Amino acid sequence: MGWVKGILASIFLATNTIVVCTALFLEVLIRPLLPARGRSWLNEHLDWINRTWTGNNRWMYETLRLSNFKVSWPEADQLSTDKWYLVICNHQSWTDIVMLQSYLGGVIPAVKFFTKQQLIWVPFIGVAMWLLGFPYVRRVTREQLKANPELRNYDRDNTLKACEGFKNHPTSVLNFIEGTRFTKEKHDRQVGRFKHLLNPKIGGLGYVIAGMDDYLHKVVDVTIIYPRGTPEFWDFLCGKCPEIEISMINYDIPTEILTTKDQREQRTILAAWIETIWAAKDARISSQLEAN
Repeated sequence: MGWVKGILASIFLATNTIVVCTALFLEVLIRPLLPARGRSWLNEHLDWINRTWTGNNRWMYETLRLSNFKVSWPEADQLSTDKWYLVICNHQSWTDIVMLQSYLGGVIPAVKFFTKQQLIWVPFIGVAMWLLGFPYVRRVTREQLKANPELRNYDRDNTLKACEGFKNHPTSVLNFIEGTRFTKEKHDRQVGRFKHLLNPKIGGLGYVIAGMDDYLHKVVDVTIIYPRGTPEFWDFLCGKCPEIEISMINYDIPTEILTTKDQREQRTILAAWIETIWAAKDARISSQLEAN
């Protein structure tokens, strides 16, 4: 019966995406006709459309009982949808993204994340993400850098530009600081400092903190665990991921990171802080997996 769930879930996702994207595209068409205040309101309303999409999807996941979702967020009542947040999370599967959007929505503002430039060609979703202000990044090879040194600052400049747009209204900025999805092969290639995580990369994180100035209220650290193994997205839609554990911890950004003007010193402080968070996350994952 798993394939039946998969087909039903896929039909729902496709229909929900087409309907929501159509509404999004229609609203964007009228944006040039509006005064500045109207455009600002419209940008915020576009995020409401995004939350509608993710809310509908969450309803479907739970109605079809695609998994047993265990969500823990003890300090959720300290947060609100009218402030800005930085979200960090371990990354294992495309399923991570739909879980984050589904279970953070309504507690904090709509989640936006950095995505590969190639995804803009995905029907409906690619253009929708671009219109919603999701920053696109590109991986530059050494050969490309040698041919065009200006590409060295492409991601930094794109991130800072995106952050200016995020300041228009409360937003949650997601950063997968491992830089890629966790696999055993990638973990083995690293001189890994953690058992269940790849080593964190703070470059993009530093750009976001610099770009958002003092707008960021807190950091939300999300840990996603698949006790029975990391699912492919199709397996998840077929209900073949029996359990998903999602836990959130809120952190205040250390004052030293926000006030230090020297970029190198700031990166050193940021790296040490993230290392502490990552070590605690790794220990939690070990503890949870042993408990299962």
